[in-house]
Amino acid sequence: MESRRNRSSDKWSLVLDGLTSYKDAHELQVALVQARRDGLDRDIFLCLEHPPVFTLGRRGGLGGLKVPEDFLKSQGIDIVHVERGGDITYHGPGQIVLYPIMDLRFSGLSVVDYVTALEEVMIRTAADWSISAERNHLNRGVWVGRRKLGSVGIAVRRSITFHGLALNVNTMLEHFGWIDPCGLQGISAASMAQLHGSPIDMREVRRSLLVHVEDIFGAALTPIGLEEVRELLNNEPQNRISKCPN
Repeated sequence: MESRRNRSSDKWSLVLDGLTSYKDAHELQVALVQARRDGLDRDIFLCLEHPPVFTLGRRGGLGGLKVPEDFLKSQGIDIVHVERGGDITYHGPGQIVLYPIMDLRFSGLSVVDYVTALEEVMIRTAADWSISAERNHLNRGVWVGRRKLGSVGIAVRRSITFHGLALNVNTMLEHFGWIDPCGLQGISAASMAQLHGSPIDMREVRRSLLVHVEDIFGAALTPIGLEEVRELLNNEPQNRISKCPN
C-alpha cells in the first residue's frame, strides 16, 4: 500500500494516555467527532490501552459470549454496546488501541481504503518483530494463519471516523477464550509476545506503530495532552475551518 504524502496541510494531533476506561474513551471520541463535524481544525488520534472490557459492535449479540454474564460481572468486566462495525471483541492491558478521529474528505480515502490502511499499520508493525501477518478480505483485521492478531472496527459519521484498530502485543489471551472473537467460531487470538516468544516492550511497539501511521496516512503527528483536547473542545467555535475540499 502506497504512503499518502499528497495530503492537504490540515493539522494532526496525537493523544497518548496509557490505561483509560473504555467508556471514557468512547465519550471522548463521540465529543471529538461532533467537534470535527462542527469545524475543529485537526484530525486527532487517540492511542490508548483499556482495562478488561468486551464490546459488541452493530452486528454483535451475546451469542458469541461463551461464559455467563454474571461471571463477567464477578470479574469486574463490563460488556459495552457500541456503534462500530463487527461483532464481539475484547480489549485489555497489553493491547494497543488506536482511534483516529479523522475527516475522510481531506484524505482522499474511501471507507474501504481507510480500513485497509489500518490493517497495513498493524501488518508493518508486526513485521518489525519478524512476525508475518496478513489480511483476510472476508474477515477484516490481521491474521497469522487462523489466529487473529489485530482487529479493525470503525464507525463513520458524515465522513468523520471513530473507533479504529486493536493490536495484541502482550495481551492476556485467556479472555479471548471466553468469546468467539468477532463472532467467528473455530478461530483463536494471538499476541505479538506469543508469536515472538517473549514479552515485548509496549513503548517500542507503540513507537513503531505511530511511525507507520505517519507514513501510511502522510501525517505529522503532534503530541498533545488530554487537557489540551478538553480546551480544544471547550473552545471549538474558535477553531473552525472555512470549508472542506471537494
